[in-house]
Amino acid sequence: MDTPIVLPWWRRRRTLVSAGVGAAVLAAAGLGAMALGGVKSSVRVPAQNVTLASVQPGVFHDFVALRATAQPKDVIYLDALEGGQVREVLAQAGDMVKAGQPLLTFRNTELELDVLDREGRLVESITQLQTYEKQLEDARVANEKAEAQIQYDITRLQRTAERRDSLVSKGFISKDLFEQVHDELDHNRKLLPLQTAANAEQDALRHRQIPQIQNELSTLQESLRVTRGKLDSLTVRAPVAGRLTDMDIKVGEIRNRGQRLGQIVADTGFKLQAQIDEFYLERVKPGETGSVTIEDRDVPVRVTRVDPQVKNATFQVDLAFDGAMPRGLLPGQALEGRLTLGGDRPALVLPAGAFLERSGGDWVMVVDASGTHADRRRVRLGRRSAEQVEVLAGLKAGERVITSDYNGFEKVDRVVLAK
Repeated sequence: MDTPIVLPWWRRRRTLVSAGVGAAVLAAAGLGAMALGGVKSSVRVPAQNVTLASVQPGVFHDFVALRATAQPKDVIYLDALEGGQVREVLAQAGDMVKAGQPLLTFRNTELELDVLDREGRLVESITQLQTYEKQLEDARVANEKAEAQIQYDITRLQRTAERRDSLVSKGFISKDLFEQVHDELDHNRKLLPLQTAANAEQDALRHRQIPQIQNELSTLQESLRVTRGKLDSLTVRAPVAGRLTDMDIKVGEIRNRGQRLGQIVADTGFKLQAQIDEFYLERVKPGETGSVTIEDRDVPVRVTRVDPQVKNATFQVDLAFDGAMPRGLLPGQALEGRLTLGGDRPALVLPAGAFLERSGGDWVMVVDASGTHADRRRVRLGRRSAEQVEVLAGLKAGERVITSDYNGFEKVDRVVLAK
């Protein structure tokens, strides 16, 4: 006889269904609690690996740190105007040179032949113009002589005619001689206005041509001077007084036209160049003042130029010394200092740190009272300096903030500080 199988209560269908419903309810409740309470993504770091700082009321010192380098105010580059083979080196890098002092000479046979050819053609053109100018002057003199001769002949013939008029009436001379004088006198009287008109026309033409000839002669003379100056350019001279640098040239070298030969650092003093974080681009203006430290003393400086082009997250400024130029500066010497951007004023301040680079000052990790963890919080920061950050909203005095690098914190809401 078969025995009926009786299932345990925990395997019965009704029990399983009830258990499933209960699990679903618990899961839904857990999800709801998580939704209401918010899920915080977190990362665990050793407490000794982070730097903490407190928000405190104080005075905000509005400045930006400077690391400037001393640069000569004026650097004059020396280039080969014509080039050629180096014939003689007359100065070396490091020498102090005077304005006009020869530094080196070139040999350039092709240039010398070209200059001689051009010079010959220019001299020929100048000679032709001068010859033509002389011809115009000779023609003027000849015309004036011709007019003067006609006037002289008229006067002479008129006197002769007057004498013969009285003689012919008395029968002392023949009528042919009388008529000959009057014919010559009439002829010269007709020639005089023709000669005068021709002279006037020639003078007008000469007055138009002489200035043109003079201008062409001046142009040719300047071209001749420039052509001869090409040979002078084979001798490289110092354009200003100063120290010769970056010139390493040996006799016999070939240097092409336009090639850099060296440079002269003029004895006009130094300026400072500094790279500043792009965050301060809108605040740094020409005329801003500051100071740099030279031999343990602060030397005042001011901004003279701001280059707005940003490279590698920085922009460049030029600064000049206020007052006497410090002695002993060397090109490329590094100087530390600060640039004042505004006056000091009371504020809620937080020490500056590496956290600003990754957070951009939009959020910080605030440590709770127990010191076991730090939570992300939105904040509003104001002015910044190399040492301080002005807190405008989001933090209270006495709260502690992680100020070290936020690498790895970008996508988490909580940092657990492990002991």
